[in-house]
Amino acid sequence: MKLLDIADALVADLKPLRFSPPVAYVYNPLEYARSAHAEYLRRYGRGQREIVLLGMNPGPWGMVQTGVPFGEVSLVRDWLGIDRPVKKPDREHPKRPVTGFACTRSEVSGARLWGWARDSFGTPKRFFERFFVANFCPLTFMEETGRNRTPNKLPAGEREPVFDACDKALRATVKYFQPRIVIGIGAFAEKRAAAALDGMDVEVGRILHPSPASPAANRGWAERATMELADHGIVVGGSR
Repeated sequence: MKLLDIADALVADLKPLRFSPPVAYVYNPLEYARSAHAEYLRRYGRGQREIVLLGMNPGPWGMVQTGVPFGEVSLVRDWLGIDRPVKKPDREHPKRPVTGFACTRSEVSGARLWGWARDSFGTPKRFFERFFVANFCPLTFMEETGRNRTPNKLPAGEREPVFDACDKALRATVKYFQPRIVIGIGAFAEKRAAAALDGMDVEVGRILHPSPASPAANRGWAERATMELADHGIVVGGSR
C-alpha cells in the first residue's frame, strides 16, 4: 500500500465523523492541501527508514497551511522545495484563515523541527535517508474563539473513532517504512504509537515536543532533541 493510498484511506475513514461543541471547526489538510502533501510523500516518502518521527496533529501555521507535518512555510518551501497550490477547508474560521504558502505567520514548532533537520543534516536527502516525519492525526479542531483543541481533549465517544482510524493509518505507515523505532514528538504521540503498534516489531520512544509553550523546549530544543535521540541509539551529526 502506497503512502498516498494510506492518506486517502484515512481521509475516507475520518470524513463521516462529527464533533460537538466546543469543537466548531475541523480542518483536514490531507483534503484541501492534498497536492502539497502528495508532493511531500512523492519526494521524501519512498523506501524503508530507520526512524519515523511522529507528531500529534497539525498546527494552524504549519501543516494547516502547507499539508506537510510541522510544515512551517519558509522551511517547506525553501529547504524541502515544496510549493503547491492549497485550497480552502469546507468551513474556515475567520481567525484561522488558510492562505497556503502565502501565509506570513511562522509555526515555532515546525521552525524548530525542520530547522534542526536542516542544521544537522544539511540537505533533505541526507535527513530522509534515515528519517521520516508524520503526524498521528491529520485533523485540527478549533473552538468558536479560534482556540485549538487537541485530539486527546475530545469526549471519549468522539475521540475513539478518530484514534481507531489514525491507529490503522499509523500501522500501515510503519508496515511501509519498516523502521527500527518510532519516536513520538511529545508524550501524546509516544502514547498513541505505543498503543497502535503494540505487537508489531518496532520500538517506541519519545523526544521533547518543540512547542513554545514548553519552557524546556525554549531552552535549546535542538540540542535537547539530539541528546534524547542519542539515548535511543540514534546518533545525529556522526556515524551511526
